[in-house]
Amino acid sequence: MAGFNANQFKRQLQQAQRKAEQQMKREVDRYNREVRREVDRVNRANQKAVDDYNRKVRTQNQKAVDDYNRKVRSHNQKADAHNKKVIADLNRQLRSPSSSVRYTQPERNLADRVNSAVAALDPREYDSFLSYARIDGSQVATDLRDALENLGVAVWFDAVAIVPGRSQSLQMDEGLRKARSGIAVLTPAYMTGRFWTERELGVLLGKTTLIPVLHNVTFEDVEEYSGILPDLAGFTTKQDSISDIAQKIAAAVLVESELGG
Repeated sequence: MAGFNANQFKRQLQQAQRKAEQQMKREVDRYNREVRREVDRVNRANQKAVDDYNRKVRTQNQKAVDDYNRKVRSHNQKADAHNKKVIADLNRQLRSPSSSVRYTQPERNLADRVNSAVAALDPREYDSFLSYARIDGSQVATDLRDALENLGVAVWFDAVAIVPGRSQSLQMDEGLRKARSGIAVLTPAYMTGRFWTERELGVLLGKTTLIPVLHNVTFEDVEEYSGILPDLAGFTTKQDSISDIAQKIAAAVLVESELGG
């Protein structure tokens, strides 16, 4: 009987181990390839689903945007037509001898001059810059601004336009540049020559479109304060209500070109 050969057994065992390891590696590689193919298939399916969904969302969003833009354009066209009619009616009313609200001759001259000057200017962000003294002009300025905005006049008004944390003077200068016309609510405090109102008026006097609105002062008071303003005429709350003054100003500062005419 042949004896046990330990070395041979060891070699055979090593060969069997290598064969088993190779077989295991082939099985693992095959499994990994199948997993990768399945992952790729799932990823492609998911990407296709995502792409299909995104296309559908983009189509829906574009349709919603187009519908909204059509509605906005339609609304703007109707608003432009309405505003144009309102201004035309205001002008006819203010120039009619039988109307309860109408221009006096000096007011008409002022309105015609402002309207001609405004029409010649490039479009600006604001139709008017409203200057006033807070001490005694805040309420009348607020009421005038509200009435003008309701008539479609874009008004630069510090209580709304000034952004906290930024230079007030720079913001005012920017508003003065962006406004095609200026409205100065002249009150006793305004004519004391306070810093802000004096600075604003200095800029507004450089415009051919300055519209004085007198409140609790007379043209004689204004003449004593400045020899320039009396040449411009103006409106006074002693004679007209804020609503009537707003109509007169709106008819002067709004022009057909900005109303779709």
